[in-house]
Amino acid sequence: MTEQPNLLAVDWSLIPRPDDDGAASHLRGLSLPSVPLPATDGTVVDLSVLSGSSIVFAYPMTGRPGSPLPDGWDLIPGARGCTPQSCAFRDLFAELRQAGADRVFGLSTQDSAYQREAVDRLHLPFPMLSDVGLALARALSLPAMEVRGQTLLKRLTMVIEEGRIAALFYPVFPPDRNAADVLAWLEARRR
Repeated sequence: MTEQPNLLAVDWSLIPRPDDDGAASHLRGLSLPSVPLPATDGTVVDLSVLSGSSIVFAYPMTGRPGSPLPDGWDLIPGARGCTPQSCAFRDLFAELRQAGADRVFGLSTQDSAYQREAVDRLHLPFPMLSDVGLALARALSLPAMEVRGQTLLKRLTMVIEEGRIAALFYPVFPPDRNAADVLAWLEARRR
């Protein structure tokens, strides 16, 4: 298999599907600990104290046009697809809000400056949260992977209501369908 250089046009049939390794099975129903995280909009967000419903999609890392992804990135199950996933949440942002989500956040271990470039380039209407110090990842025992000596989050999405994980999507594949799956879950709850 050859690497697919386009960040948005991905042939998912060539990407290995991640298995449900059980690494997130403990999360559903869990109350979040107080862990303040820097956001790309300059604020600090503590997910444990937010009222209402928040969608948090965790992803390994966002690529940049012209910058190579780590060698073998497409062969790591669940690694590829951060840009398509982010764009899908962007494209369905209004519908997610209408279906009951008070806010949407992306979450990765990249620093806020790196994330801010992606927010600007992709015109994301929501902030990204940086867990560069792995404080939230460790506190929740989030599924993670090591790539080139870096700890990266495995792709998952949490619906957090009043500081508790009400719904969990893991593993997420293909990533560009994740926002629609979350929207369907929110709409089904409203019926």
